[in-house]
Amino acid sequence: MGNTVVIPSDLKAARKVAAEILAEVERFGYPECSAFAIRLALEEGLNNAIRHGNGYDPDKTVEVSYDVTAQRAAIAITDEGQGFDPGCVPDPTADENIHRPCGRGIMLIRAYMDDVSYNDRGNQLRMVKNNG
Repeated sequence: MGNTVVIPSDLKAARKVAAEILAEVERFGYPECSAFAIRLALEEGLNNAIRHGNGYDPDKTVEVSYDVTAQRAAIAITDEGQGFDPGCVPDPTADENIHRPCGRGIMLIRAYMDDVSYNDRGNQLRMVKNNG
């Protein structure tokens, strides 16, 4: 990807890198609904990497790679955690999980982005939003 930024496991640093990516999205004139989708997916993905992946460990980092063009925004978020199996995350819309706080971020990312995948280890989220 075109740009790579390594940030500490810190939500303030996450907001800063998200703002950089969203500035690129705005520069390329993505419609408001697409910019919203990217912002939401970025916030969720970065929060998950910092909270669940790295456990807020100040000695661990999150790598954010991104490439925003007029056609698409591609983003990869990699944490230093053990990873997870996204297929094992309970469906947050199922009756038995409706009051559980976990899993909603992944569901939202999948709903708002055009392509979402994880590496085999489960510590890297890759997502794409097409422009148009």
